[in-house]
Amino acid sequence: MKDRYSDRYNWLVKSQSPYLQQHQTNPVNWLEWSEEAFQKARQENKPVFLSIGYSTCHWCHVMAHESFEDEKVAELLNDRFISIKVDREERPDIDSVYMRVCQLLTGQGGWPLSVFLTPDKKPFYAGTYFPKTSRYNMPGFVDVITQLYDKYQKSPDKIADVSDKIINNLKPSAGVSQESLGKEHLVKTYKRLARSFDSKYGGFTGAPKFPTPHNLMFLMRYHIWNQDENDALNIVEKTLDAMADGGIYDHIGYGFARYSTDGKWLVPHFEKMLYDNALLLSAYTEAYQLTGKQRFREISEQIIEFVRREMTSDEGAFYSAIDADSEGIEGKYYVWELEEIISTLGTEDGELFAEAYDISNTGNFEGKNVPNVIDRDFDQLAEYHNLTADQLKQKLNKAKEKLFQKRKERTYPHIDDKILTSWNAMMIAGLAQAGRVYGNPDYAAMAREAMDFIEKRLIVDGRVMVRYRDGEVKNKGFIDDYAYLIRAYLELYETTFDIRYLQKGKEMTRSMLELFWDGENGGFYFTAHDAEELIVREKETYDGAIPSGNSVAAEQLIRLARLTGEMDFEKKAEEMFRAFKDQVEGYETGHTYFMLSVMLMEMPSKEIVIIGDEKEKGKQKLIRHLQEKFSPQYAILSIDQPDAAAAVAPFTAGYGKKEGKTTVYVCENFACQQPTNNIDEVITQL
Repeated sequence: MKDRYSDRYNWLVKSQSPYLQQHQTNPVNWLEWSEEAFQKARQENKPVFLSIGYSTCHWCHVMAHESFEDEKVAELLNDRFISIKVDREERPDIDSVYMRVCQLLTGQGGWPLSVFLTPDKKPFYAGTYFPKTSRYNMPGFVDVITQLYDKYQKSPDKIADVSDKIINNLKPSAGVSQESLGKEHLVKTYKRLARSFDSKYGGFTGAPKFPTPHNLMFLMRYHIWNQDENDALNIVEKTLDAMADGGIYDHIGYGFARYSTDGKWLVPHFEKMLYDNALLLSAYTEAYQLTGKQRFREISEQIIEFVRREMTSDEGAFYSAIDADSEGIEGKYYVWELEEIISTLGTEDGELFAEAYDISNTGNFEGKNVPNVIDRDFDQLAEYHNLTADQLKQKLNKAKEKLFQKRKERTYPHIDDKILTSWNAMMIAGLAQAGRVYGNPDYAAMAREAMDFIEKRLIVDGRVMVRYRDGEVKNKGFIDDYAYLIRAYLELYETTFDIRYLQKGKEMTRSMLELFWDGENGGFYFTAHDAEELIVREKETYDGAIPSGNSVAAEQLIRLARLTGEMDFEKKAEEMFRAFKDQVEGYETGHTYFMLSVMLMEMPSKEIVIIGDEKEKGKQKLIRHLQEKFSPQYAILSIDQPDAAAAVAPFTAGYGKKEGKTTVYVCENFACQQPTNNIDEVITQL
């Protein structure tokens, strides 16, 4: 086989993936995932080294520098293996399958993901980061590739036996439970979250700590569902406050980092992901609805400011991530020395800022400082400096503005500027929520513009696609892309009451069912029926860094059923609760968003149909009341004219105005009350 592009086999030179582009000049003969690559492995009787990562991954950079950029290591790898690079964010299907392999073999996972395969794509060994040479009880990459190649050549039967056993363990168990998930499982989920809650610093378990906003979203709904359980809301408030206090939050430029390396949220892993900020925007907005706490609104608005400023494309879509590293050093863009704070702000303001944000000569991170307000008492600080609370806040805000301008002089980290459908849909949903809760049309406009981009660029001949970058659209969408896009449509509908969004959400749901639904056992496959066949076809319910596609899909099926009156959607969700019961039971805290959909089914539901001119004051008053409150159990339809929504929600056919005024129909638990145009009475009842 002749070289495709140069005197070596690095095929990445024409890739549009930012991650693959980072490896274009490696001396490793990288190939992209393709049948051609595996055919080459079969022809040359070589095993395959599969390396999976993403462009803002710190340890991916480290392994690349130590091993993939090293000529001698590359020579060993090129002689013994066919090497394949995969961007996990463009091919989450490949990543998901082989991450399960790594977790099965090692008990843990992460990136870079390093998997060794036969030419038939069957795994026989896996790990994550390998140092170049063995150290700290970690096998070195040179030893790994040398020994595995020898075993592959000398003991092919043993390799085949190992890989067959791995695949058998990956295959999903068939069958559907006769019982469903229900109230007792919701209580178990709450109790297990409460037991793992860190009452001092918020969050769950020890270090490292991840934001897991879906845990908090579950708890807020649990608080609504079980009014006697105030501790659920206390856990949410403590965690959201603690994260906003910590260094995981960028106090200078806003936005959250991916996770905290310690238990008190102080030192972040500095990369910023779109999905974290999108889901945290939803969590802080919902918490504001529940508590009215102004700080939660401020954090929400700061997240939006950060995303608008640093993660938004010229066409209004959202970039994927910002790297942890700049100039090869993790966190260099974000950390400070006391001397720089003083020189930027002056002695008096600099010392005040340092006192407020934990800045010292010794530092709190490798001799540098990550600004944070952990355990800070601002009322006490204001009193000590003879300032009012407002005066202190104004001084600190002005200081942060100056420091932000100073920080802009530094080398900015790499931005992964690809546009991912599922992650954009998360941000669209968060913006739509913020737009209606805070009454800010600019946020809703951002959401609509991003949705327009997806519809224009990432839906091709009716098929949702995964990624857009520099004019190139790539890969047919997975269940996550469809489920999150439906959620975005429904959130946009509930913000704008533009019936087209509800119609599109309904149409997208039908496509999702056609492409991904398992007609035999229920639930959604990760890949569509027209997708490339991998070693197993997964159905994922685990809610890890983000909620799974099945979890999000279940919630949307219930919402859509109640908005449209078409109960077949809800029946599909009920099938999912039986299909995944055995998988979820006993590990409910790993499926909190899935359990959130179970809770939505258990909550007493209300369907509210409002018919009237959108400019009529009574209608505006009622809608404002409904949008300000956190009521996930409500399904709200707002219609200008009778029969305007009948094509999408057939149950509204025949609904009309009473006495020519705005009229409200309220149905609860499948029983409808008499229509009324007494808006104040409706608000009181709700």
